[in-house]
Amino acid sequence: MKRMLCAVLVAACAAPVFAQKVAVSVGSPGFYGQIDIGGFPQPELVYPQPVVVQPSPEYASAAPVYLHVPRGHEKNWNKHCSEYHACNKRVYFVKDDWYNNEYVRHYHHH
Repeated sequence: MKRMLCAVLVAACAAPVFAQKVAVSVGSPGFYGQIDIGGFPQPELVYPQPVVVQPSPEYASAAPVYLHVPRGHEKNWNKHCSEYHACNKRVYFVKDDWYNNEYVRHYHHH
């Protein structure tokens, strides 16, 4: 009986390891990362000014990037910017509601 219980516990713990990752792409609800706002009206932004963690002269004239990030990432951007390869870029954070209600809808229609 103990062996069976142990086998069940091991199988239950190992199940998440074998679960497949589900890919979420741009224009899908739940996607976080850089979005292309070309052709869209001005997005609703979390902050009116771009955020830069590591200013860099070569990126001063580069176009800013627009990111959709999980809530809270923008508040602690210095901890999360490397996940998005955007520490030395000017970043605008789009609001979650705008992304889900405007961007996703428009993206799927075109």
